[in-house]
Amino acid sequence: MALALAAMSAAAAGPTPPGGITQSAFGKLPDGRTAEIYTLTNRDGMRAGITNYGGILVSLKVPDRQGRMADVVLGYDSLAGYVHDTATYFGALVGRYANRIARGHFQLDGHRYTLPINNPPNSLHGGTEGFSRRLWTATIVKGTDGPAIELSLVSKDGDQGYPGTVHARVIYTLEDDNALRIEYFATTDRDTVVNLTNHAYFNLSGEGSGSMLGTELTIHAHRYTPIDKTLIPIGALAPVAGTPLDFTRATPIGERIGADNPQLHFAGGYDFNYVLDSGGGAAPALAAEAYDPKSRRRMRVYTTQPGLQFYSGNFLNGSPGKQGHKYERRSGFALETQHFPDSPNHANFPSTELKPGQTYHQVTIYRFAEPVRG
Repeated sequence: MALALAAMSAAAAGPTPPGGITQSAFGKLPDGRTAEIYTLTNRDGMRAGITNYGGILVSLKVPDRQGRMADVVLGYDSLAGYVHDTATYFGALVGRYANRIARGHFQLDGHRYTLPINNPPNSLHGGTEGFSRRLWTATIVKGTDGPAIELSLVSKDGDQGYPGTVHARVIYTLEDDNALRIEYFATTDRDTVVNLTNHAYFNLSGEGSGSMLGTELTIHAHRYTPIDKTLIPIGALAPVAGTPLDFTRATPIGERIGADNPQLHFAGGYDFNYVLDSGGGAAPALAAEAYDPKSRRRMRVYTTQPGLQFYSGNFLNGSPGKQGHKYERRSGFALETQHFPDSPNHANFPSTELKPGQTYHQVTIYRFAEPVRG
């Protein structure tokens, strides 16, 4: 389907047409550069707002059981909120390495690399100036299944301590079957490690609607990677059976979140990498399903990645987000498709190494089922 639009100013844009994209200024960065926001609308009126600052998914408007639209991702109304927030990663593309690397170092090809410690004692989501804090180059592209934009970024050799110059591309497509497809690519000129994901926080009742603990969650994983008290995997793959981490059947997120379990104590709730039964592959496989009994919105997550980080918003603290809504603890959850945390330091984990001549490629789809009416 041809895209219905070219770039236009916010004043001229008006309502976003079905099956189209509008582009407008989102704000200025401290160095004076302007960040843009792109609003993608599919044929059914579902909308996604994406800014080229951090590749952030700013909004995702989805119908409820009566067809009423609500924004189901947490975030901010303006660029300034994202620039000043260095802790939550609302909706951001994170890299060069998503999740944690123990004590900010790893070895590759006999060399030891040192990364910024921004989540003591570990490095998190690529360091202090990871991909989530960069201005990406955005291009409107012709999507085959709905409106699409492509974001690109060059990360130079030595960036945040990582070796190799990496060229990263991410394509967001809002498909006409009410799915947000995110496709990631990366190449390098030197051996390095790459692990990219999106860090959206969801509340299927709508952002700002309060706790999401009633959301019924299924994760198609019978194992997870246990952690130590610093949230770093100890290297084992352990069964979820018989633990509060078992979501192999639909279970309200809040049902066992307060259980007396050492792993839950370490994380302050759920903050775990699940080893997906699909194991990762060329075609996206069903990884997780979330259902909100109040709105009857259902979201299914498909991915080619071997892991899924389920995070229950344990560190949200009531700070204001969109429309002044206070995001209290556990008012949003994240389902981050990924390779495993700290993989460069665990030879038994799926490798995150990328070599010259290879292309890093992964696909993740957040699909929203037709809402139940009545």
